[in-house]
Amino acid sequence: MLKLTQADGIYRIIDANINRVKEGLRVCEEITRFILNNRRLTSQLKKTRHAIDAAINCLPRKSALLKQRSALEDVGKNISARELIRGCIEDVYRANIQRVKESLRVLEEFSKLLDCRCALKFKAIRYAAYDLEKSISVILQKKKRAITNKNNVSKASEANVLAPRNDTARRCRPQ
Repeated sequence: MLKLTQADGIYRIIDANINRVKEGLRVCEEITRFILNNRRLTSQLKKTRHAIDAAINCLPRKSALLKQRSALEDVGKNISARELIRGCIEDVYRANIQRVKESLRVLEEFSKLLDCRCALKFKAIRYAAYDLEKSISVILQKKKRAITNKNNVSKASEANVLAPRNDTARRCRPQ
């Protein structure tokens, strides 16, 4: 049996990673929906979010997780300068799909302490996320190449959004 302080910490870890994985998926979903205009991938990302909701059902109730939430006291809440730099849509996508995969792994590992069925569900979702990552990355690359290869001036601004920028003036910086 877990000590109360261990259980509290585990609940905080699970709560934080549920939020992190769903936020990361939502960002990726917005990219597939509004930038790639890809109905199939948008639907797959949405289904993945719903699969996470279903997997969460075998974990402690949300109220138990929320009770342990302590965002203001989180020693890891400060954002590093590196996290604020995104040069293009691909950077945003890569950062968020990585966040999704990492959070799913954390959920898989810590749910093993509570319910192995949950761990297996998170593992299956994590492997599905690997496949989604590949599919979306391929399409982002193709779109970037297609836009970059065109000499159309009106498409140049869209290419700049998808292609990495070297200038640091436009990047987010901590105030």
